[in-house]
Order: sequence, then structure tokens, then C-alpha cells
Amino acid sequence: MTRTRPRARVRPAREMTFDVELPTGAVSITTTWGDGAGRGTVLVAHGAGAGKEHPFLVGFTDALNALGFSTMRFDFPYRVQGRRMPGPPSHAIATWLAAVEHARSVVPGVPVWAAGKSYGGRMASMAAADGIAVEGLIHLGYPLHPPGRPEKPRAEHLPAIAVPQLFIEGTNDAFIQPLSQFEEVVASCQDARVAWIEGGGHSFEVKRRRRPADEIGASLAPLVADFISSPAR
Repeated sequence: MTRTRPRARVRPAREMTFDVELPTGAVSITTTWGDGAGRGTVLVAHGAGAGKEHPFLVGFTDALNALGFSTMRFDFPYRVQGRRMPGPPSHAIATWLAAVEHARSVVPGVPVWAAGKSYGGRMASMAAADGIAVEGLIHLGYPLHPPGRPEKPRAEHLPAIAVPQLFIEGTNDAFIQPLSQFEEVVASCQDARVAWIEGGGHSFEVKRRRRPADEIGASLAPLVADFISSPAR
């Protein structure tokens, strides 16, 4: 029997822009919007080494659209400016603040969640610690420390975050080994939970189970929908 994948998009994606004021001047950020059925808006930021059009993020947002959520993917200023390395955290935080304001103006009156792959999620958490107005955070592979450097944790701001947090993590992710250290960090948060991907690496790839990046991203969307819908949040 031949299986066909359901259409993920509810409506065709569209592009919009917003401006971010940085000390070096304004940067215009192009966004990719996908429309759902009104369950809320999920903003999605990329990791340090890839932009908003990476197949993993496209698959993830397509699947969220199919589940009834609007989504917005965007690049950080350093990507817009053609640089490979992330800029100062303050630039990313300013971008998150502007992205949330933009999203609320485009789809007013609905809940907004901030999601990010690795670096993008960490920058969202730093913005949340500063008081960014979102209903919750979704971390797609939180980079607790550089691989092999557990003595360099990036977690001091996490206990200050008041909104619910979902950490989706692969059990073989080198960025969170040893897992006991990561679990202690999550336990220090005010309201946080972990969804484990057994055998998953930093991009949720599983050895001896090859899948396209967009399929991997799409597989995480139901976890996010359950988190957002859970009365225990």
C-alpha cells in the first residue's frame, strides 16, 4: 500500500519584514509566515550555523501549520548581513523583542510562543529572562555547553524565566552531556519539562535511522502542540 504524506501547509507561506534597531543601525528582517487555524503563533529562530530556510525548520513549521498554529521563521541580523558567526547576544535579544512585537501586530489577540533551534532557543531564553512577552519557550536542542566542555554551562539565566519551558532533547546530544547535569539545570527552572528523543543527536538524528531533515523537524511538532495544549503548563 502506498502512503501519502498529508499536505502540511494550511495556506501558502508569505513573506513580511520588520526592522530591528541595533547600535550599528537598523536591520530589516524578512520573515516567512505560515498560517494555521488560530491556535496561536509560534515564532521560530534558527541555530548558529543555518538560516530560517533550513529544511529542519521548514518541516517543523509546516507541521505546526497543519496542527492549526501560525508560524513565523526569521533570521538574526548577522545572517542578514552575510556573516557566518553570531553577533553579540544583545543583537539577538533585540531581534526577539522586535519579532514578538511584529507577530502580535500581524495576528493580534492570540497567544505567542518562542521556539528556537539550539542558539536560537538560547537567545529566546535570554530575551525571556529580560521579560519578553511570550506565553512560553520551546527549545529544540538547548546548547547547555560546548561539546566536551560541561564546565562551561550556559544556564545562569534560566531560573529567572517565569513562563513555561519545553526542552526537546536528544539523549545522545553532546551539548548536554552528562545528562545528569542537564537534568539539574532543568530542575532549577521555575516551570520546565523535557521531551526526550531516544538516541537523538543535537539535530535529533538517530544512528542507523536515516531521515530527511524536514521529516525530523516535522516529527517534533506534535510534542510542541501537546505542550502548548497541556493544562499542566
